[in-house]
Amino acid sequence: MKAMLLDGSSQGDPTSERIRGALTAQLEARGWDVEHVLLRERKIGNCAGDFYCWIRSPGICNVDDDNRVIAEGIVASDLVVYLTPVTFGGYSSNLKRMVDHQIQNISPFFTANEGEIHHKTRYRRNPDLLAVGWMDDADERAAAVFGHLVQRNALNLHARTWIAAVAAADSTDADLAASAQAWVEDVEDARSSPPVPLPMSPHLSTVAPEVRRALLLVGSPRTRKSTSNSLGGYLFEQLQARSIEVETIYPHTVLRSAAKTRELLDAVEDANLVTLAFPLYLDSLPAPVVEMLERVSEHRHGSEGRPQLFTAIVNNGFPEVAQNATAVAVCETFARQAGFEWAGSLALGGGGVINGAPLAGRRTVPLRRSLDLAAAALAEGRPIPTASQELFDEWRISPWAYRLMGNLGWRFQARQYGAWGSLKQRPYEPNQGQSRAERAP
Repeated sequence: MKAMLLDGSSQGDPTSERIRGALTAQLEARGWDVEHVLLRERKIGNCAGDFYCWIRSPGICNVDDDNRVIAEGIVASDLVVYLTPVTFGGYSSNLKRMVDHQIQNISPFFTANEGEIHHKTRYRRNPDLLAVGWMDDADERAAAVFGHLVQRNALNLHARTWIAAVAAADSTDADLAASAQAWVEDVEDARSSPPVPLPMSPHLSTVAPEVRRALLLVGSPRTRKSTSNSLGGYLFEQLQARSIEVETIYPHTVLRSAAKTRELLDAVEDANLVTLAFPLYLDSLPAPVVEMLERVSEHRHGSEGRPQLFTAIVNNGFPEVAQNATAVAVCETFARQAGFEWAGSLALGGGGVINGAPLAGRRTVPLRRSLDLAAAALAEGRPIPTASQELFDEWRISPWAYRLMGNLGWRFQARQYGAWGSLKQRPYEPNQGQSRAERAP
């Protein structure tokens, strides 16, 4: 039996070493072969969101770095372990960067699963999932969001058994050893964690600051050509029409530059309203967006300034709006922990239909009306009204039609790259007779 530990800790985190040590000892004592991957020391680029791993080189990421090696190791494993500090109820950016790349190990084709549309499995077997997070300070809401995220990931990654656990950073070594024993026993006995409901949404802000300056953060790798930009951009056009000064920043393009990152942090501090628009990536936020939020939170730690509103607009590639709920909860948790006033969110299913186009024509009337209402409220320092989400919900796409057209769409796109006949290939399946280098595109 093989276990791969994906360690998303930061440099100098003693809790990670203690948990990893306790878990490794338990696994090895039971005869497991354990591989530890310290993600911060590996070369892993951000997922580009180009779907080349589905339509151009099926099953292999277009980025040739350590993500391919790790993806192959995941396929050969019986258990994958996520090790991470609980970050706003989600994973650290170090871990999330590799989690995002796991889409190469699933199929682009859609299927119905537990009443929702999801992607089919690519491989004949998938590893079980154990996710262990830790916290310096107890936060029941963040812990619940973490558990729900692991549950959703297990569904999308086709893990038969999944366990979500949160440990306290001040746990004794004996407590960690006992917990690790219980986690491994649950894995070996195929006992998944009980379903984790999302906690109730926190109350919306009752503070009504004067909004003079608004900042839009577009968290899609497609930047200006993204659906996130279409939605957030329309909202900010309406704010600008109300004499509010607006600015847009694309985190994917600035985080590798210290100077540009500083400008982003300054822009956040200068804004009365910050709106994050992003696509759903494996039930949460894209890794660079998580990294940005980590930096913003660290920058604001301990500071007490004027009230600032924070809102989110999320869209996903499935027809169901509800699949965005975990990501929204992560945004809510970030806002609370970073000292913002939570002013609500808008969530959209089937965002790929917009495909970065401007919101125009009859089809997008409900979306424009929703964003108009949201702009009117936010301009007065009030939260996004419930009626705005209700109008977003009118953007309905039949799951049956979405599944049919989506599956045809993948085949059409793959034909352009000559990959029509290889969409279902399993490049990392053991004993395929080719080395990884030979399989690489």
